[in-house]
Amino acid sequence: MNIITCYKSVPDEQDITVNSADNSLDFSRANTKISQYDLNAIETANQLKAQLDGIHITAMSVGGKALTNAKARKDVLSRGADELVVVVDDQFEASLPYQTAVALAAAAAKKGYDLILCGDGSADLSSQQVSLLLGEVLNIPAINGVNKIVSLSTDSITVERELENEIETLIIPLPAVIAVSTDINTPQIPSMKAILGAAKKPVQQWSVADLGLDAITVRSEQTVAAPKQKVRQRIIIEGDGDDQIAELAEHLRKILK
Repeated sequence: MNIITCYKSVPDEQDITVNSADNSLDFSRANTKISQYDLNAIETANQLKAQLDGIHITAMSVGGKALTNAKARKDVLSRGADELVVVVDDQFEASLPYQTAVALAAAAAKKGYDLILCGDGSADLSSQQVSLLLGEVLNIPAINGVNKIVSLSTDSITVERELENEIETLIIPLPAVIAVSTDINTPQIPSMKAILGAAKKPVQQWSVADLGLDAITVRSEQTVAAPKQKVRQRIIIEGDGDDQIAELAEHLRKILK
């Protein structure tokens, strides 16, 4: 069985700065890392492999030049994948969900798959759309919010997800796309043996042309900016009587207008 675990390389939030001129975010000095949500998807694949013989795990990502970083590739492979496939193109430097889904679908079709695992969102945009769009493009079942894999067979997967007042159990035919929540597991820290062994695992880098794709049409636009900083009013209300409560309420009412 071939399992693909999709992941996104995102900027490390501690390295992101804010441009004072227009409050835009500056990523130029930010190192990249695997999106935290995708670590749960990779760990889920590892757990399935431990339970069922014959599973081959392919880590897969779409992005820009960050995916060419040897250290970042080694980090992904040290977490249990048998091989790595990356689709690198300048148009994916800041790709939005539809672009990412189309490229992942083409790469998955070229590689071959029985099950595709994704994180529920990404640590940067957190659009929570890629997994569902991926299923739509591939014309296979797709479900998100999964917090437990009950069982896996050669032709179906049984999952659970927690709704507001109940636990939903679903039996989904394969192939399928499953997006897991952060509640499904705790990602393991790679051992030294796994880190050393990662250097020996195969890596394939594909271009858009390798997938038979041209430039992917952007269907939406997104602007990310930091909120403007407001000067603290430093209003202090002393006491807890009715008059003080009314004064506090009046201040809150003015702010919320």
